[in-house]
Amino acid sequence: MSKTGNYINGQWVEGTGEHTPVYDAVTGEFIAHSTTDGLDIPAVLQYGRTIGGEKLRKMTFQERGNMLKKLALYLTKKKNAFYELSYRTGATKIDSWIDIEGGFGNLFANASLRKLFPNQPYHVEGDPIDLSRGGRFMAHHIMVPKRGVAVHINAFNFPVWGMLEKCAVNWMAGMPAVVLPAPQTAYLAEAVVKEIINSGILPEGALQLLSGLTKNILDTVESQDVVTFTGSASTGRLLKVHPRIIQEAVPFTMEADSLNASVLAEDAVPGTPEFNLFIKEVRNEMTVKCGQKCTAIRRIIVPEKLIEDVQIALGKQLDKITIGDPRLKEVRMGALVSKEQRSEVKNRVEELAKTAQIVYGDLDKIETIGADAEKGAFIKPILLREDHPLKNTAVHETEAFGPVSTIMPYKNLDEAIELSHMGKGSLVSSIATFDDKIAKEYVVGAASHHGRILVLNRENAKQSTGHGSPLPNLVHGGPGRAGGGEEMGGMRGVKHYMQRCAVQGSPTTLTEVTGIYQANAKYKEAEKHPFAYHWEDIEPGMSIKTHKRTITDSDIINFANLTWDHFYAHTDITSLKGSIFEKRTAHGYFILAAAAGLFVYPNKGPVAANYGLEECRFLRPLYHNDTVYVRLTCKQKIDRDSRGKELPSGIVKWFVEVFDHENELAAIATILTMVQKKTPFAKINRNTIQEYLGKLSEESKANWGMMTSQHMVEHLESFIRIASGETKNVKVITPEEYLEKTQESLYNHKSMPKEYPHPLLKKGEVEDLRYADLNEAKTKLLEAYGEFEAYFKENPEATTTDAVFGELDKFEWDLLNTKHFNHHFEQFGLI
Repeated sequence: MSKTGNYINGQWVEGTGEHTPVYDAVTGEFIAHSTTDGLDIPAVLQYGRTIGGEKLRKMTFQERGNMLKKLALYLTKKKNAFYELSYRTGATKIDSWIDIEGGFGNLFANASLRKLFPNQPYHVEGDPIDLSRGGRFMAHHIMVPKRGVAVHINAFNFPVWGMLEKCAVNWMAGMPAVVLPAPQTAYLAEAVVKEIINSGILPEGALQLLSGLTKNILDTVESQDVVTFTGSASTGRLLKVHPRIIQEAVPFTMEADSLNASVLAEDAVPGTPEFNLFIKEVRNEMTVKCGQKCTAIRRIIVPEKLIEDVQIALGKQLDKITIGDPRLKEVRMGALVSKEQRSEVKNRVEELAKTAQIVYGDLDKIETIGADAEKGAFIKPILLREDHPLKNTAVHETEAFGPVSTIMPYKNLDEAIELSHMGKGSLVSSIATFDDKIAKEYVVGAASHHGRILVLNRENAKQSTGHGSPLPNLVHGGPGRAGGGEEMGGMRGVKHYMQRCAVQGSPTTLTEVTGIYQANAKYKEAEKHPFAYHWEDIEPGMSIKTHKRTITDSDIINFANLTWDHFYAHTDITSLKGSIFEKRTAHGYFILAAAAGLFVYPNKGPVAANYGLEECRFLRPLYHNDTVYVRLTCKQKIDRDSRGKELPSGIVKWFVEVFDHENELAAIATILTMVQKKTPFAKINRNTIQEYLGKLSEESKANWGMMTSQHMVEHLESFIRIASGETKNVKVITPEEYLEKTQESLYNHKSMPKEYPHPLLKKGEVEDLRYADLNEAKTKLLEAYGEFEAYFKENPEATTTDAVFGELDKFEWDLLNTKHFNHHFEQFGLI
C-alpha cells in the first residue's frame, strides 16, 4: 500500500496504519495514504532542537543567506517534476507557478536579507541607548536565535509555497523546522523535501517532515519553540488554546481564512481603466487556484449605482473561464483539492444563498474539458449578490473556500469602509481608484482591520503583483478573524524566530558583545593605518588619531567659491548679528572633506572604494583659525557578495570624530569603504615559482589526477607560453554567451576543482613529455615565465587568448596564473 513518507531523525520512515487516503483531484484516482501513526513525535521535536538547531545557530546570517540562495537555485533545476505532481492537486500551470516558483522566490528573497544583518550569528537591533551622563554606562538590544524548533502546521492549498515561505524565514533566523503539510497535498510537499534532503545543502536536522495528521504534535512543545498555523479559523482557535501552548507560553502565529474585500471606488465607472482592472482582478482572484487562496476576494463592494454594471461585466469575464484537466493549455481553472472540499464549498454556498442570490454559476451543472466532471472535484465559479449587506451578515461570516464571491452595494465611502470592517479582520483588501484622496481615506479607514491593502489604478497595473499575492518583504497576516498573526515581512519576519534581549554595560563591553563600536569605548590603536589592512584583519574599535590642521579664512572662501555655497555664515561676516555664529564659519561639508584629507591613506592598498556616507552630524561651529584633528575608528564590518569582475570584498563602516583645539567633539560621521579580502592563494611570481619547484622531485606523487611531476611542470610551461602570446592561433572553446561569466570566475577566491579536466585533451590522456628530465622542464618553465613578464612590460595594454577564458589582459592573466599554479602546486603537495 502506497504511503507518503515522513523525514524524521535523519531518515525516511512510514507511519503505521492507513490513516488518510489521498486522491487525484482531477481523476479521482488513489494516490497514497497519509499517516504519522506510530512515530515518536517528542523525539522528532528534540532532534530538531539539538541536532538541527545547534548547527544553524552557529552559522552567520551571511552563511544562512547563501545557504538559502544555493537551495533555491538547486530546487529551480528540479521544478519540472514538481509541476507534474502539482497537476494532481487540481492546479493549472499558472496555479502551480504561484505555489512552486513562488515558494522558491521566498528562498531567494530571504537569502537577500543577509545583506541587512551583521556578519555574525545574532542580530544587533536599533540604536545604542545612553544610560548615563558620562557615557560610560549604556544598553543595546540584541536578538539571538531561539533554542527550539519551528512547528509549521500548513494548509492544503499551497504545499510548496506554504512550507518555504515559513521555513526560509526560520532558517534565516537560525532555527530548525518541523513541517506538517495537510494530508490532501502532502505528496507534493514530500517530493520537494526529498530534493532538499538529497541536495545536502541544509544542515542535518534543519528540516523534518510529518506527512499526515499529527494530533499530538503540540503535546511536548516547549517555551523556546514557535508554532505557526495556516488553515481554518475554527481549527486555529482550538490549537491556540492547547494547554501546552498556554503553559509554556509558546509563540503561536495563526494565519486563518478571511473574508477579503475588494472595493470599486465611485470614480471607477464603466469605461475607465480602473473599472476594467477591477473586473479582471476579481475574476482572477475567484478562479486562480480554483479560489482556494486565503487572500482571494470573497466580498465585492461596489457603488450601488454600479452594481448591475459590475454583475454583467463580471459574468462576461467568468464566461471565459474554461474548466477541466489542468494540464491542458486551453483550461483556465482546474479542480478543487478533493471531493470533500467540493462538498464543503457547496454547503457554504447554500448557507450564503439563504439571504444572497446566486447570479452566476450552478452548483450542479458543469462542463469540463479533458476530464470527467463526476470523477474530479470540479465546480463552476459561483457569483452571489447580497443587496442588504448591513442587515444580512452571513456574507461577512461565512467563507466558501473555492471560486465563490459575493457582490454587495455601498452608498458612500464611509459605508464601504464599514462593510470592509464587518469581515472582523482580513488578510488583505484592495480598492480600484484613480483618485488619491479616495485612496487615502479608504486606506486610513480600513487599515485597522487588514494586514495589507492594495490601491490599484492605471499607473501601477502593469507592475502590480495583484490583490492576492503575499510578498516576502511585506507582512502577511491580519487581525481578528484572519488570526491576529504576522509572518514574512522581510527582517520583521526573521525576528519572530529570535529572542530580543536588552544588554547593559560599558561601551567597551558592548562593543565586544555587539561587534559594533560604541561611542566612548576604548580604542584599539592600530599598528599601521587601518586602510592598509585587508577586510579580515580589521576589527571594531581599531583606530588611529590623525595629525592636526588649522582652518584658514582662505579655506572657507575657496570652498564657497568651489561649491557655490555662499550661505551668509561663510561669506558675509556683517550678517552674523542675531545668529548662532560668532565669526566666519567653516562649511559643514568642508569640515567633512578636511577630515577625509586627514584620515585618508594615500597609497594603493586593500581599500577599493568609498562606498558612501551613512550619517553625519555637526555638533558645534568651527571658525577660521580653529585647529582640528580626527579620530578614525572601525565601527562595523559587513560581508557582501562580489559581482562581475570585482575582487571579493566587504564593507567597513568607519566612525569619524572631528575634534577641535580644545578636544571638544565638533562633528561625527559614519563613512563606508569597500575593502578587499585577503586572497587564499599563495603569491605567484618568478621567485616563488622557483622556490616551490625546489621542493619538487621525480619521486613527488600527485594527490589527484594522472600527471607526473614533469608532466605538471611542462603543462604550466605550455600554459605560460600561451599567456605571453608565443603560442599563436588559440581557439576559444567556451561559447560566446558564457564567456563573460567564465572570465568573471577569475576574480573570485574559489580554487579550481581538483579533477579539473584539460580542456584540449580527452579523458584519460596526458600531454606528451618534451624535455629530457624534470630539471630541464623546470628551467624552461622559469624561462617562459620571465618571457611572459617581459612581454607585458613592453606591451602593457596587450591581450592574449586562452582557450577557456578568451581574451585576457595582464591583470587577468595574473589572476588565472595564481589559481592555476596554486592548483598544481597543491596537487603535488608543494603548498
